[in-house]
Amino acid sequence: MKNLKAAVISAIMVCAALLASVPAAYAGSPLRFGVKAGVNINELKFNESAFDASNRSGFTGGLTLQFTAPIINIGVDASLMYTHRNNRISFTGEDNVVDRITTNNDYLEIPVNFRWNIGLPIVGKFIMPYLFTGPDFSFLLSNKNVKNAWNNRTFDLGWNFGLGLRFIDHLEIGASYGLGITSAASADNAMYGKNIVDGKNRFWTVTAAWLF
Repeated sequence: MKNLKAAVISAIMVCAALLASVPAAYAGSPLRFGVKAGVNINELKFNESAFDASNRSGFTGGLTLQFTAPIINIGVDASLMYTHRNNRISFTGEDNVVDRITTNNDYLEIPVNFRWNIGLPIVGKFIMPYLFTGPDFSFLLSNKNVKNAWNNRTFDLGWNFGLGLRFIDHLEIGASYGLGITSAASADNAMYGKNIVDGKNRFWTVTAAWLF
């Protein structure tokens, strides 16, 4: 598993180095490449009120590809990201004692978004807002089980909603909210008794991207 994570990170870094050599003439074209990095603030929601879990922090980094149709400024972007999420899980056990465990999950994340670049008169070349939404596909790279009781699913499907600003046609600062569709983790009765609990990811992500 460690070799797989190292291979993913190395591949992203090599591609990023190649993108850095793309000439600036591509700026303003319908097809844009770039590098992206950011931080995650995540929350897991459960179907049992006795359980409460939140992902307090994490980070993400990788590559992005955008296509925007001229004139109408509507397009699509897709990214290949290495994402690390810290999960802090709180639960009430026997005798109403609150216990906590922490998991560290690594994902190969592929968000695919439909986006609208909102052109502004006069200042549009210097600053441009945009909106986006689309599915998010995450593949687990780290260990699946924690203490043989907390089971992370190998695949997680979510949906992103976000907005951002593009500056000087190169720098993009964006924020998005990820809504979990499938269960990202589950618990069995080895630790939690008879309660079978499924967890879905809820996460805010703030990223910065540089487009070539």
